[in-house]
Amino acid sequence: MEIKVTLTTNPKTKPSDESKLGFGAIFTDHMFIMNYDEDLGGWHDPRIVPYAPIALDPSAMCFHYGQEVFEGLKAYRTQDDRILMFRPEENLKRLNASNERLCIPKIDEQLCLEGLKKLVSIEKDWVPHLDGTSLYLRPFIIATDPHLGVHPAKNLLYVVICSPVGAYYAEGLNPVKIYVETNYVRAVRGGMGFAKTGGNYAASLKAQDEANSLNYSQVLWLDGVHRKYIEEVGAMNIFFVTDDEIITPKLEGSILPGITRKSSIELLRSMGYNVSERRLSIDEVCDLYDKGKLKEVFGTGTAAVVSPVGELKYDDKIMVINNSLIGDISQKLYDTLTGIQWGKISDNFNWTTEVK
Repeated sequence: MEIKVTLTTNPKTKPSDESKLGFGAIFTDHMFIMNYDEDLGGWHDPRIVPYAPIALDPSAMCFHYGQEVFEGLKAYRTQDDRILMFRPEENLKRLNASNERLCIPKIDEQLCLEGLKKLVSIEKDWVPHLDGTSLYLRPFIIATDPHLGVHPAKNLLYVVICSPVGAYYAEGLNPVKIYVETNYVRAVRGGMGFAKTGGNYAASLKAQDEANSLNYSQVLWLDGVHRKYIEEVGAMNIFFVTDDEIITPKLEGSILPGITRKSSIELLRSMGYNVSERRLSIDEVCDLYDKGKLKEVFGTGTAAVVSPVGELKYDDKIMVINNSLIGDISQKLYDTLTGIQWGKISDNFNWTTEVK
């Protein structure tokens, strides 16, 4: 399918101070849209148009039954003024995995990759220049059938919007405080935990709000069945560094298979570290801490890349990790990942896609 392009005749004023971009508050001039209509044979009419509100019927099914999925990835400006995307094909592959779980027709990954590249090319002047900044890309799909009734949608919209962003954490690469949730459950095996869909995030809000009230920035979820195995942080996958092992929870259907998680595992193993994907209980974490064997804890995700954890609160137990300092492995991983993403070091894994 040909991707049609309609350029705006009223371009927005770009931010004058890139040090104050924040995250997800500013949006560019254009967006990518594609329709799905069962009666018209599926996905059709891919196009890039001026950024504008989307008109939906109040009875649109996405409002009432939550049939929607989304992704998040970034485009980066290198020091020699090239534009790179980081593993976009992995995001589109994961989007289709979410689609399958939510009964959403699969997209053509190659077409949507071309759409991403064309959209970023058109918006290349929006990709910020300051170190640590990037252009955040948000693909999403929503059910648009004007109908009240629980069934898979026959009409949907695939949309990509772009937002120039600064660091996810305004305080920079400083260790964050994490609250271990024991009352609420986010997901269970057999549910939607592995899919990137709004319902998972809605389910996390209550716990996140309570954590914030205690001055903790994120929630660490335990499994929904035994209520003891580590799963993931609200916006990140999680890693624990011991004397001789780096442990991250195994993918068993209830946590998101993060692209940064996958890249971190591959990078760490290439550096010679022993990385295990296995079940890890909160009791084992506490035992490692009490024995002085818990050296570092860090999260990984598209938004923050690597986020060191300086403190874990589990019930009345406060665990201060590495004296609330950034660990050597966390720093090394962050420097390597961001070095590849911003084109500062060689991409020996062929993870980046240049946008012309």
